[in-house]
Amino acid sequence: MIQNDLLGLILVYGYVAVLLFFTEKIVAKKYPLISRKILHILVGNIAFFLPVFQTREIMAFAAAGPFIIFTFLMSPYSPIKSMRGKTSEAGHGFGLVYYAIAWTVLAYFFFDNKEIIAIGILAMSYGDGFASLIGIRYGKRKYKVFGDQKSYVGSLAMALFTFGTIIIALLFYRISFSQTLVLYIVGIAIVSAIVEGVTPKGLDNLSVPFVTALLYGLMQGVVL
Repeated sequence: MIQNDLLGLILVYGYVAVLLFFTEKIVAKKYPLISRKILHILVGNIAFFLPVFQTREIMAFAAAGPFIIFTFLMSPYSPIKSMRGKTSEAGHGFGLVYYAIAWTVLAYFFFDNKEIIAIGILAMSYGDGFASLIGIRYGKRKYKVFGDQKSYVGSLAMALFTFGTIIIALLFYRISFSQTLVLYIVGIAIVSAIVEGVTPKGLDNLSVPFVTALLYGLMQGVVL
């Protein structure tokens, strides 16, 4: 294992451990739902650890992959009673499992274009996370698709936070901007909000990162 990969693993696991302690031991005592959303959002900061990794397989299968098993064991369907339901999102028992699957797949296929991985992760974490928080708090006008209730305010928040975090990700990864690129990012943000709005049962933790990453990859000629 290359030394940088080891550092990457330490950063990822250390950061997640701190987040779990903060959300489960401190925030969850008074605000259990908010604690899940904070975890959902802040885990996305892993997107800024990606440049440390030097090996595709280490990032995908040692840093990201194990969280599929870990989040399943902490879901409502866990065979381990003491861990069951610890990180489940309201109404979506597999939400964080899908989150880990998305990161693993993106890490493997877009390792050489880490900004694409980051865009998918941040759209999923900050975009979808704030869409839920703001929608719950301010979303009075609702709509239903496939039985899932969403709010127009939440969808607007999804678009705005996705746009903002994509811009931040590209600045972090030193991608040059053009007017065309900014307009394309606006389009990606709008599509991501639509995808989040119509995807049921927590599956937006798969659909949002994949669609967002693929759209950006298509524009850059990385996909197809």
